[in-house]
Amino acid sequence: MRHFEIRLDELRKKLLEMSGLVESSIYRSVQALVEKDEAQVRMVMENEERINRMQIEIDDLSTELLLLQQPMAADLRFLTATIKINNDLERMGDHAVNIAERAISLMHEPLIKPLVDIPQMANLVESLLRKCLDAFVRKDANLARNVLTSDDEVDHMRDNIYNELVSYMESEPSAIRSCVDFMFIARNLERIADHATNIAEDVVFLVEGADVRHRSEARK
Repeated sequence: MRHFEIRLDELRKKLLEMSGLVESSIYRSVQALVEKDEAQVRMVMENEERINRMQIEIDDLSTELLLLQQPMAADLRFLTATIKINNDLERMGDHAVNIAERAISLMHEPLIKPLVDIPQMANLVESLLRKCLDAFVRKDANLARNVLTSDDEVDHMRDNIYNELVSYMESEPSAIRSCVDFMFIARNLERIADHATNIAEDVVFLVEGADVRHRSEARK
């Protein structure tokens, strides 16, 4: 049993290390856009390779513990949640790469509008990610539910950005390419928030054994 607990702790540390890389990638991808900084893009790409390697390591270790130890109750829920969280973190890393690639596309284009709403949306998304990860570390179901109820605000910000960009494209057809890039960035930020929501749902399951997917009443 002692060996199993050591391996579980190792798994937690790997997952938290991976989450730190993902947080860094999201932040750097938006900074690449705001600062027109190719060095930030390179760091996102380097992080992506490490994130992918860690995803495989975490999956392998989780599977090993499931098959060899046959855990019960809370330990089983932890391993199940870890596998799902691992997948969501890797997808977040992919979305950060997508944002970085769009940032490269926009670097040599004239700025079509002040960069205010995208960084604001990014700040909110990064806050949701930190909260869901804090909830995981602290096993705090209430904090996880706070993430679930905040997701609508991200969707609202995305819709406002879309509407503004559509109006701008109608008045300035020459800016269509840049506007589409910004739309893709907003979409990727919104998808990162969706993955943060998934992690929050997994934390509620981990702590309470309750499945709150597709159950809005259980999130309140």
